[in-house]
Amino acid sequence: MASQEANPKLQRLFIALDLPDAIRDGVTAWGEAELIDPALRPVRPESLHLTLVFLGDREADKVEAIGDLVRGLSAPQALMKLEDPVSLPRRRRASLFALPAPSPATTDLHHGLVDRLEVAGLHEAEKRDFWPHVTVARVNSEGGGSRRPAAVTRRPGDLPDGVKVPFYGVRMTLYRSELQPGGSRYVPLAQVELPGAGQQ
Repeated sequence: MASQEANPKLQRLFIALDLPDAIRDGVTAWGEAELIDPALRPVRPESLHLTLVFLGDREADKVEAIGDLVRGLSAPQALMKLEDPVSLPRRRRASLFALPAPSPATTDLHHGLVDRLEVAGLHEAEKRDFWPHVTVARVNSEGGGSRRPAAVTRRPGDLPDGVKVPFYGVRMTLYRSELQPGGSRYVPLAQVELPGAGQQ
């Protein structure tokens, strides 16, 4: 599919679960102490989320239809819990660091959302397994024209216990990703609150 640069009418979209304020603040505080290697580019606090479905580049009419679908969802609560950071890919030099968030409820939410999008003709399911996680940092390239990730010598330590507590995602949001010099900015296009999903 053509890129946004080739076709400015395309919008890069994904649907995510937003984190409650207390968890996001805890991850941010941890990151300020642990994501300090010069090779790392931490994710902005306001951009921390758990991606449910990556939709890729879409035309404006599809964006509106996807937004309507998201707003019309009556989704169940999804209980999850963050785990200590891992690097990806696992067998090569790291290109990003993420916090796994294994959660049967979140996986069920993902599959239910994909099913509805497929029935509406708005998405085709990916063949790879869904892996719930929160990306916390990406690795800069080593420079000199190389796209290879730079070496991370000071890897982030474990999360504090106060952040590794069960919580509910507070809302489901359709985001547009806009590439900017300091990294991607995520613009909310449609949201639905998850009933009884705890405090924000």
